[in-house]
Amino acid sequence: MATESRIEVETRRHQMFPVLSAQDIGRIRRFGSVRRYARGDCLFRAGEPGPGMFVVLEGVVAITQRDGLGRVVPIEHQGPGHFLAEIAQLSGRPALVDGHAEADVETLLVPPDQLRALIIAEADLGERLVRAMILRRVALIESGASGPVLIGPPQSAGVLRLQNFLGRNGYPYHVVDVTQDADAAALLEQYGEAELLAVCPDGSVMPNPTEHALARCLGMVDSIDHDDLFDVLVVGAGPAGLATAVYAASEGLRVIVVDCRSFGGQAGASARIENYLGFPTGISGGALAGRAYVQAQKFGVEMLIPAQVESLDCSAAETRGEVSVHLADGRRLRSKTLVIASGARYRRPEVPRLADFEGRGIWYWASALEAKLCAKQEVALVGGGNSAGQAAVFLSQHAAKVNVLVRGPSLAATMSRYLIDRIEASDNIELHPHTELVALHGEPASGLNGATWRDRRNGLQEDCPARNIFLFIGALPETDWLQGCGVALDKHGFVLTGQVARGGFPAKTAAALESSVPGVFAVGDVRSGSVKRVGGAIGEGAAVVALIHQHLAAAAATAA
Repeated sequence: MATESRIEVETRRHQMFPVLSAQDIGRIRRFGSVRRYARGDCLFRAGEPGPGMFVVLEGVVAITQRDGLGRVVPIEHQGPGHFLAEIAQLSGRPALVDGHAEADVETLLVPPDQLRALIIAEADLGERLVRAMILRRVALIESGASGPVLIGPPQSAGVLRLQNFLGRNGYPYHVVDVTQDADAAALLEQYGEAELLAVCPDGSVMPNPTEHALARCLGMVDSIDHDDLFDVLVVGAGPAGLATAVYAASEGLRVIVVDCRSFGGQAGASARIENYLGFPTGISGGALAGRAYVQAQKFGVEMLIPAQVESLDCSAAETRGEVSVHLADGRRLRSKTLVIASGARYRRPEVPRLADFEGRGIWYWASALEAKLCAKQEVALVGGGNSAGQAAVFLSQHAAKVNVLVRGPSLAATMSRYLIDRIEASDNIELHPHTELVALHGEPASGLNGATWRDRRNGLQEDCPARNIFLFIGALPETDWLQGCGVALDKHGFVLTGQVARGGFPAKTAAALESSVPGVFAVGDVRSGSVKRVGGAIGEGAAVVALIHQHLAAAAATAA
């Protein structure tokens, strides 16, 4: 995926930095205001919320990248007709680069809300602007010179954990290898037992930060109270949640999305999805989710990622027609409707010492980061669903051999035919039917160095030198936060919807995707009976918006 992105950037540089015509600037003027800056003035600074998009009318602005270690790398000099913005400016998030006036500069500043209005009102011009903003973000990610600096051993669990978090959220970063850089090693040593350091663009140094702590340092999550009453609150930013957000916001509803990890959900970790309509050559889960994420921001969706939802309060659902969620940081969000799109968390097999090796050889996804660790090695993969098949095919392009372990007799009952054909055609993928993982070898400090699996038919065991094992054995619904609210769940913990959710009471028939609580809907993997496919999740996300409109209309009629 990284190679594809780099080629796209190099071949579309003219689209990254288009020159706007006088007519284009005239169309933009009604959305912005003129701002002037003297030589040396800073228009925007990395790590600080950006004021919006600048269009240069006179003068030249120097764009540079700066990391937390003070290194500055020039990017571009942009003069009259150029615009200064990337995806972060759609929502007023922190800038990733610095912009300084090289001489007296006159600009047209378009703030985030007006930028979104411009993109929708001026569709052809908006398309050019959004394409350039996306390509600029890709280039920043590829360069690795913006964003935080991660200092530590590049294959340590902590560094890989933060790399995965930043990568899944489309945020650039740079890794300094302490085994190769003496100054970095000396800096890390000053922090005692710290496994790694994260240095934010403002110079803040964080030893062993959690994902949430790093996100706060980078300004990825705001601290605004969000006291207003939203039309739609979506919990979960996977395909179902993002589809809900895009369709609801595009129809004028005020939407906020909350997710505790990253946008894309489990689908965002898929190396390549080849059976999604409209992409005959396939598309990575990260690319599909990234496009949806940008699209949602284009329509004004507010995003809180990462932000942990702790509980749901439905006490005012019948009386005031609103529900609320409580976040781990103490904030409360209120909405007229709620869409449960929280998906599912990775299922863990009953294997001794499994937790000891998570992030040190045990993985629940297969991205480019993990693929690098497996180069020319023998690996094992447990699971027989489509996610497992996609991962096996992807890893086979890097690993010397991929062992696929399945408890059943074959893949036919659980995997799409095109993936089975691909696996059978790969000479370095070996299928092990009727097989289960039973033991892991190695020490947590040094990582996994092998595993043992057993044939369930005859009890014979086999050792394998795999230093990396990938687990794709299904998932458990993320519904713990619903407890105490009356949302009906099936015996496995998935959210019941439709008539079965109401159990015949109250008399009002529930809509197809509505839970047992009026105004609370469920879509995607978390919903009982869903098809557990990306296409199905997106379809449910689109379909639920019509039901939300019906609920809001009925509530308004009752209030009148």
